[in-house]
Amino acid sequence: MTDSFLWIGLTNVFSPLNLAAIIGGTMIGMLVGAMPGLSATMAIALLLPLTFSMEPETGISMLTSLYIAAMYGGSVAAILLRTPGTPAAAATVLDGYPMASRGEAGRALGLSLSASLVGGVVAAIALLTIAPLLGRIVLNFGPVEIFAVAVLGITIIGSLSAGSTILGLLAGAIGLLLGTVGMDPTTGTPRYTFGVMNLFSGIEFTVALIGLFSVPQAIRLMLHSNTDDSARVSNIRDRMLPTLKQFREILPNSLRSSMIGVLTGLIPGTGGDTASWFAYNEARRFSKDKAKFGTGHPQGIVAPEAANNAVVGGALVPTIALGIPGSSATAVLLGGLMVHGILPGPTLMTEYGDVTYTLLWAVLFANIALMVVGIFFTRLCVAVTKIPDRVVGPVIIVLSVVGSYAINNAMFDVWLMFVFGLVGFIFDRVGIPTPPLVIGLILGPILDTSLQQSLLIGQGSWLVFLQSPISAVLLAIAMLSVLQSAISAYLLGKSTSKGRTATEVSEGHE
Repeated sequence: MTDSFLWIGLTNVFSPLNLAAIIGGTMIGMLVGAMPGLSATMAIALLLPLTFSMEPETGISMLTSLYIAAMYGGSVAAILLRTPGTPAAAATVLDGYPMASRGEAGRALGLSLSASLVGGVVAAIALLTIAPLLGRIVLNFGPVEIFAVAVLGITIIGSLSAGSTILGLLAGAIGLLLGTVGMDPTTGTPRYTFGVMNLFSGIEFTVALIGLFSVPQAIRLMLHSNTDDSARVSNIRDRMLPTLKQFREILPNSLRSSMIGVLTGLIPGTGGDTASWFAYNEARRFSKDKAKFGTGHPQGIVAPEAANNAVVGGALVPTIALGIPGSSATAVLLGGLMVHGILPGPTLMTEYGDVTYTLLWAVLFANIALMVVGIFFTRLCVAVTKIPDRVVGPVIIVLSVVGSYAINNAMFDVWLMFVFGLVGFIFDRVGIPTPPLVIGLILGPILDTSLQQSLLIGQGSWLVFLQSPISAVLLAIAMLSVLQSAISAYLLGKSTSKGRTATEVSEGHE
């Protein structure tokens, strides 16, 4: 039965209408992803009514293609303007923009596109071969295990603190604190809302992200407008797609990051933003050139881009197999299935096998379309960078305002975005890293909710986290990660002090 559905799905994808839907969804997704403030979830929600009159296979294929392409589209603005188009592209900024600034915009975009293709293909293969098995794994993740995942994620903060680890931990703690703003998930008690009704639902993550990354960059562009055209990221002069040798060099990192993306997507509540930081951290851990990360290192672009595209496939597994959305975007896709009279769950791959396997094949072909369309689309996007900085800055502000307002149609979000923009600008001035704050914002609500649920399950006993084998293993890995960061910092400080002593001695002899 499964084999027959497999071929039916492949036949459906090759129909002219479905191919057109995949290409159309890919183009729309790239445009949405490249525009700061516009998320894939928002675009899927806006496009959903247009699919009501389509066949279920066509409509779902279009929405899935949009979701995949938006993940890559976010890296275009991240690399060219240091403004992530989507939350999942925030980690790409760290190495993508520095590489583009030194005249390698084409290489950076090509690495992003190639890594996205690898991540998408790996996710598609996982969906087509082991989706039923992966769906069962999700059943083992309850609040206890999700808390352990969040704790493991927090250990990334130490690795992402490029300057001072203490300042990085401070930023991470601020992020965790901001993540608890709103109604308590268990008791329903307002926390840190100061009577402001708009804060009762918490801080909108996308609003915070736009403010932290977009506004400081816009201010920098307006204050330090470039007058030397040679110093601008104005066109692609270098080779865009990597050579075969370069592709072989990034392939191990791409495959590892893709698996991280698939596994992260499997866990409900996590998404491309979490996976990209996980992958970036692991790429740095395995790299022999850790100091190069954050300065325009190719592996720093490959890791988050492969991971955030692979998340799409991982997030679709619990959505298809259990009816549990793995991310906010798949939650909207879930609504799309239900609108067409298809009930997600364990019977989806049997009773609605033709639609399901069409969706799975669409994931694979959407990534192929992404590669082809992306080559032409990306070069067109470079035209944005030819605009003078004093013009680009206000445009980024306008797009940020529009994007922030469009999320909830509320001016409060616009003012909140500017507050986070001011925070981001101050952080840049005093040398406090922003990524740890972003990590705290992402993991704060997950950590808060899962901790309270876990303690309720354990009747107040913290031993509940050691009674679950999965949780115990994840917490042990987190502890080892902290120890490794501490030892690395100690050895680095020791070698630095030795270097200073040697320098002082040599200067004394002179």
